Amino acid sequence: MATIRPFRGVRYRLSDAGYLSRVITQPYDRIHDAEQAAYYALHPHNFVRIEMGLRDPDTPEDNVYTRARDVARAWLDQGVLMREERPALYVIEQQFEAPDGRALTRRGVTAALRLSRFDEGIILPHERTLSGPRTDRLNLTRATETAWGHIFVLYPDATNQVNQLLQPFLETHAPIVAREQVIEPAVEQRLWVVDDAAVIAAVVEEMAPMRRLIIADGHHRYETALTYRDEMRARQPDAPANAAFNFGLVTFVSMSDPGLTILPTHRLIHSYARLSSRELLRALAPWFDAQPMPDRGAWLRALAGAAADPPCFGFYDGAHTLLTLRSPDVMDRLAPDRHTAWRALDVAALHKIVLEHVMGLTQESIARQENIRYLRDAGPGYQAVDRGEANFLFALRPTRIEQVRACAEAGEVMPQKSTDFYPKIISGWVALPLTGLIE
Repeated sequence: MATIRPFRGVRYRLSDAGYLSRVITQPYDRIHDAEQAAYYALHPHNFVRIEMGLRDPDTPEDNVYTRARDVARAWLDQGVLMREERPALYVIEQQFEAPDGRALTRRGVTAALRLSRFDEGIILPHERTLSGPRTDRLNLTRATETAWGHIFVLYPDATNQVNQLLQPFLETHAPIVAREQVIEPAVEQRLWVVDDAAVIAAVVEEMAPMRRLIIADGHHRYETALTYRDEMRARQPDAPANAAFNFGLVTFVSMSDPGLTILPTHRLIHSYARLSSRELLRALAPWFDAQPMPDRGAWLRALAGAAADPPCFGFYDGAHTLLTLRSPDVMDRLAPDRHTAWRALDVAALHKIVLEHVMGLTQESIARQENIRYLRDAGPGYQAVDRGEANFLFALRPTRIEQVRACAEAGEVMPQKSTDFYPKIISGWVALPLTGLIE
């Protein structure tokens, strides 16, 4: 069962219009040096100081995590942050334009979720995690005793019943933030605090029997929450079941939400000398149909219009080629231990056949990103190839939600960067204290 609870969140005290857009950040794994510097300059209360602070020469007593703790405490004392007076659910609506130009709205509801191991079948992963980010997030959680980053979870709700239960409240209560553009361009955010006991009870009851919920984003944060829970249980063996450390900060989005959008993540190959692009295409000929395209527009239209099966993707080396797998037999042979849902993925065929089998890259070198860069926007990839700064670009189609679900339910984890759920859940608009009890 998916046990969710309202909670007394910690959030910014919204002092004026536009304030949130100056203090909220992207999730930590989207913050690099340039973004970090920009956030620091944007506002003295920007959430980056907690989420991913500057690393001065650190000591055990004074480091990025202890400074995050001190900032959070100071902001609470100063009234920059506030603690909700009573338990609530939190709703976020994100309005944006899809890649095809459609105007979409996606709704998420934030709650405290009772944590469970993946083998219990309530929450399922679809990606593999790396140890470095887990350690970083765990250190932040230990120091601040707070879950700051949201775990983005998809739940099965074919009739969108949860959203229907929330709708009357949202229509009759003003959002605490309305139509602010926060973080990602052209994404407008509306935020509500839902503190109506009857609405909360109805949503909790509706979600209670659900199983096989899927983590969309935040695998590291979920695994960190499990580790922290286990540490605290060892330290407090007599703590009650509703101890806050038994819960994670989760934003739930229905798999049937009309605004659910997955973007592709393209692969740019650089610093690779074993095969030229021409040699690579010859080596792929036994397994892929290679269809030259006259220009980029025709190439992108062909890629978007290709049948769901078999796997296909684009190849750019200055010219445009569409690569389509001739037969699934090669995936059966190269990955006999993987589920058929995994073997049918475009990104699996690219990694297993092209990157590993033909190009000779290892799974370990790919994980270290030695010869590969991941791009949401293919534009810089084309430019890098044209300037001779990269070898070639593989352009991918978006992974479909039914593929994510099939792989997760089969216990499969997809290759790294198989999905890019858009837009991201903004970081810092509400946090879950992990001390005390979930009321």
